[in-house]
Formats: sequence, C-alpha cells, structure tokens
Amino acid sequence: MTSAPTKSSTERRTRSGAGQPSWPFVIVANRLPVSLTRRKGEKHWTTSPGGLVSALTPIAQRAHGAWVGWSGSVDDRLEPFEHDAIAQVPVTISRQDHHDFYQGFCNRTLWPLYHDAVQNPEYHRHWWRSYVAVNERFARMVAETVQADGAVWVQDYQLQLVPALLRALRPDLRIGFFLHIPFPPAELFARLPWRRQVLEGLLGADVIGFQTERNRGNFLRVVGQYTRAQASDAGPIRHDGRRLQAAAYPISIDFELYESVALAPDTEPRVERLRQRLGSSRKVILGIDRLDYTKGIDHRLRAFHELLLSGLVKPSDAVMVQVAVPSRERVAEYAELRRRVEELVGQINGEFGEVGVAVVHYVRRNLTPENLVAMYRTGDVMMVTPLCDGMNLVAKEYVATRFDNSGTLVLSEFAGAAEELTDALLVNPHDVDGIGAAILSALTMDPVEAAGRMAKMRAIVRGHTVHDWARSFVADLVPARQRRSILGG
Repeated sequence: MTSAPTKSSTERRTRSGAGQPSWPFVIVANRLPVSLTRRKGEKHWTTSPGGLVSALTPIAQRAHGAWVGWSGSVDDRLEPFEHDAIAQVPVTISRQDHHDFYQGFCNRTLWPLYHDAVQNPEYHRHWWRSYVAVNERFARMVAETVQADGAVWVQDYQLQLVPALLRALRPDLRIGFFLHIPFPPAELFARLPWRRQVLEGLLGADVIGFQTERNRGNFLRVVGQYTRAQASDAGPIRHDGRRLQAAAYPISIDFELYESVALAPDTEPRVERLRQRLGSSRKVILGIDRLDYTKGIDHRLRAFHELLLSGLVKPSDAVMVQVAVPSRERVAEYAELRRRVEELVGQINGEFGEVGVAVVHYVRRNLTPENLVAMYRTGDVMMVTPLCDGMNLVAKEYVATRFDNSGTLVLSEFAGAAEELTDALLVNPHDVDGIGAAILSALTMDPVEAAGRMAKMRAIVRGHTVHDWARSFVADLVPARQRRSILGG
C-alpha cells in the first residue's frame, strides 16, 4: 500500500485545540513504520515489512494513535503526515547524528556490549553526547504529540533515555519501554561509563519489558547496584516515589501469516525447483541470518567443514545453504566477518565441491517473503546458532512453516527462543564439536522423533503470536478504562 505524504488530517489535529496534541497512544521507535520511495519525481510512503510493524500497526490504528520515529533519510525535515490511519511524526536525524548516535554509540558501543561483548565495545564521549541529544529530541517530539493522560510505548536500545526525559516533561503519561535485544549480565554492563544514566533513563518508565526472565534478572541486579531504586525478584521496583514493573514479554511472529504462505499453491513449486538445484537426494542444512558477528555463521560453517573432513557427512548426502542478509557493511567488524565467511565458503567448496556441484551455497542478499518461506520449506535442518540473541525470530518462522511437522531445528541455548523451544536440539554456539554433533544428530534423527519435536514447538509458537505479545504488554501499560479502545474486543 502506498500513499503520498499528506498532512491534511494530521496537521489539523496537531494544530487544533489551542495547539494541544490529541493522540492518546504513541509508539516511539528509532524508525517510522514506513519507508520513503521516489517515483517519477514524487514521494511515496510504503509500509515497512517486519513483525514489529505488523504487530503494532493495528493497535495504533484502533487507538487513533501516532508513531514517532526517524524517516531513514538524514537531514530531512518532514512535517507530520498520515499513513495507514496512523499519524506519522518524523524526527530529524542529521548526518552527524547518524554517524555518532546510530553508527557510533548504538552500533559500536551498545550493540556489542549488550551481546556479551562478542566484539569489544568502543566508548567515546562525543558518541554519548550525541546519544543524549537525539534521545532528548525524541522525548520533546513525543511530549508535543501525546494527549493528556495518554500512553507511550518506547522501543529498543536506541532510545533508553527517553522514558525519564519524557517523564520530566510529561509526568501525566503512562510510559512503557521494551528492549528487543538482550540485557547484559552485571559484570558486562558495569563497563559502560554511563551505566547510571542509562538505568535512570529506563526507570522513567512504568513498565519495562525484556525478552526473557534472564534479561529481566540481569536488569534488576544492576538497578540494585548502580541506582537508588529498590529492586527485587519478588515485587515491583520502587524508584523516585513510584512503583514500576519489569517483566519478560517474549516477542513472537505472525504464525498464521507464515503458515498461510507455506501452504500457498505457488510455494511447493518453488521448493521443488530449489531441491532440484541443490540435489534432490541431498538433505539441506539451512542458515538464514543478518550478516552480523553475533549470529555465529562462521562457527557453523567450521562445524560443517569438520564433519566433511571426518567423513561422517558426505557431500553427496548433505548440502548447506547460508543466506546472509547484508548489514552495517561500512563497519569494520562486519566487513571482516564477511571476508571470513566468504573465505570459509570458498575453502569448503574448493575441498569438497565438484564442477557444477557446490557443497555450500552462499547467498548475500535479502529474500522476498515468498522466497524466504520457500527456503524454510526446503531446509531439512535449520541452523539458528547465534552467540547471543534477544529472541531470534528466524527459529519461530521456520517452525511456523513446517505444517507437516517435518524438519529439525538446531538452536543456540543463548538465543531467547531457547527458553520456549526446548524441543529443538540446543547447542552451545561456541562449541564447534557440539554444533557438528547436533548437525549429525539432526541429519540422522528418526522421523517419528523429529515430527514429535516439531509438533510441540509449533503448538508453542501458534499459542503465543506477536499479536499476543503486543496485547500483553499494552494490557499492563494502559489503565483498564483505555484497554478496550486500544486492544479491541
């Protein structure tokens, strides 16, 4: 669905009522849920793909709400507009902001630190100053957008200071925050020079959500160490005369959407074509990840290589497909990972491939939703082995597409999904021998056992969708009198 950036209804609401904002529910995220495209010299907005947008859009629409975020274009100063019955309120990000706030503090300080310092975080004071400035800009924009006694839901690690900044500006609001990535253990978080400021930023919320109980426990421990708040596992956090809630809200996927695409008439022909290209008699070991150093792609390639070297797996029996979606390619660590992965792919194919027959197929690009589901249906063994991950929705997407209970999931015990999908083959992603053993077990597993495991995982994912996740958080955030208008029913 596309639309031109129309200001009419949004602008009227913003400037009416003596300048009082009139949106009762506001979502705040680093990015707007829309992307700007240009066709024939005209600007058009299209809804961005992804589970978060699909989960939050109906809630924002029912609440006649707004979404505050960056448009994705640096230095663009855009007026609010409406798209998909949601007020879109752009926040301007300058080129320098993008460099220091986003590429710097978010991606080279917080991202590696929160992912168990898989790569060494960098701590630069000018990056921190930019992080503060951008969070202040978001908070001011939200304060001008949400109506009296309204509710605000802030998303993710880019905006951890917004809850407290917003509370100082608008103490009448209900404020929620959800962290989509892991929250690190105390001994890692302690390294952050601005640990107290980040914690106090988060403590401005009424409800703070995490992917897992482990992440919640990490947060409670550092709150007790580095702030004056009173925090324990047993009850609410007490801070600055308020009571606030920290809880686990594991995010999920739109199960029916993925299952319906898997069952669509044109999916099976796509799967058959893929199998013919890969070798119809070979079992397919599949990995689909962003090309990120947290995903453990090189570890699983080494494990597969060693299985081939041992002779326990023969090139005629199995083939690996690794889809790597490009990510942050200007960052040195990501460029190094790409080089390492591509060298491993070349080494394995050089040693075990034949002319016209590869042992590892490496795809470095985005897939359309239809091709993604066809890939999931093609994979006999799904490798989801991140070194650290908040949840990892690829594991749940794969499970949703296995409507015949076929396939085996090999899952890192350090992915949030491992707390729910306990019938996967759980592995330590740092243990290359252990990954190899899991691959071998998956390739040789009795089909009855494999189907039983998959059926249990499908029941779990079907029973808790991304829509359930969103509703459960909002139900804890908003007062009872507002729930019906926001959640429906």
